[in-house]
Amino acid sequence: MGRRNLDVHGKLLLGSWKPYTPDKKDRGGLGLFDSKADRYNGARLSFFMKHFLFPVLIFILIVSGCVPLTPMPSTMTTVPSVPPTETLMPPTNTPEPTLTPTSTSAPPIALRRGVNLGNMLEAPQEGEWGLFVQEEYFDLIREAGFDFVRLPVRWNTHAGQEWPYTVEPGFFARVDEVVDWALGRDLAVIVDFHHYEEMMWEPWSNKDRFLGIWRQVAEHYQEYPSNVLFELLNEPNDQLNASLWNQYLEEALAVVRESNPTRDVVIGPASWNAYDWVSTLDVPNDEHLIVTFHYYLPFEFTHQGAEWAGEEAQKWLGRTWEASDSAKAEITSHFNLVAEWAKRHKNVRILLGEFGAYSRADMDSRVRWTAFARSEAERHGFAWAYWEFASGFGIYDPEAGVWREGLLKALIP
Repeated sequence: MGRRNLDVHGKLLLGSWKPYTPDKKDRGGLGLFDSKADRYNGARLSFFMKHFLFPVLIFILIVSGCVPLTPMPSTMTTVPSVPPTETLMPPTNTPEPTLTPTSTSAPPIALRRGVNLGNMLEAPQEGEWGLFVQEEYFDLIREAGFDFVRLPVRWNTHAGQEWPYTVEPGFFARVDEVVDWALGRDLAVIVDFHHYEEMMWEPWSNKDRFLGIWRQVAEHYQEYPSNVLFELLNEPNDQLNASLWNQYLEEALAVVRESNPTRDVVIGPASWNAYDWVSTLDVPNDEHLIVTFHYYLPFEFTHQGAEWAGEEAQKWLGRTWEASDSAKAEITSHFNLVAEWAKRHKNVRILLGEFGAYSRADMDSRVRWTAFARSEAERHGFAWAYWEFASGFGIYDPEAGVWREGLLKALIP
């Protein structure tokens, strides 16, 4: 059977069955071959590529595009072209997210040694009880080694009787001045709502006013630093019993949290913040709380001769405190009770917010009692604030302008 003839480009020469015998003029075609034999072999190669190799390659490409290829596992270690480190990541212009304050977004304030600025801003009017807050006091307090002050404030005598119970702007300005004096010396400040006597006598009639005043105070100080703390109410007593006070303190705390979600707030039990009434306190679920108690036992010693304690107090004059084993054991057992209660309540922070002995007691006994009470508080990790700076219990003599050294060393050895 004859053989199909192809031209130099591998094209079929139709109608011809004789062998292809190219002549010399065909060399001029593509100029690819040097001889007739080369040109003939080239024609055969071209025919093979077009009719056999190219279709096979096209078929492979089509199949490879339709069937997913599973890579074979490799034992070779691949080296990344760019090391995966943060320093080589390109910078972006994405802003940092804004955090919304939560109950855990601020660290707690560490209080240790404090003093009460008593008989000043909690008098019906400042100065009415013989003392004005002086800026120099804060230098003295800081230099002596204290790290915070408790500032009793009688807000209720400077607020309206009817809604919205507006606090006098001038009084706010005065409290601001005092708070700023403390902050300027790196002293923390507990702003304490003190001597709201009507609240004790008729709590149900004064609750709305109490909450209204706190709303103003909280909003007023919401931009102040975290070392300004709030104390909701000093020594709830009388008709403001434990059940009612637990309800009111929760409502007051909610008011404060509207504008101060993470500020530390001090709360204490009913019955004059007595140590053995902490068990009656319902502690809200809030990580920024400090529980306070006050300690003046034996009362006949610490309040002997106190004019406001009644005629009976005059009979106590001459009582001493000799630091006997039994006397110390009594204080130890009381403080142990508070510490054990705190452990059962998530180790809530404890503040011994007031303790002291009145000036009618002998100084040696006052020093012994103060030193032991302070040491027991520190043994349990309680913060403490001595009552008070410069009045009847005072560690400072404002007339002579000197510290009462025995008391000061009893507090800060």
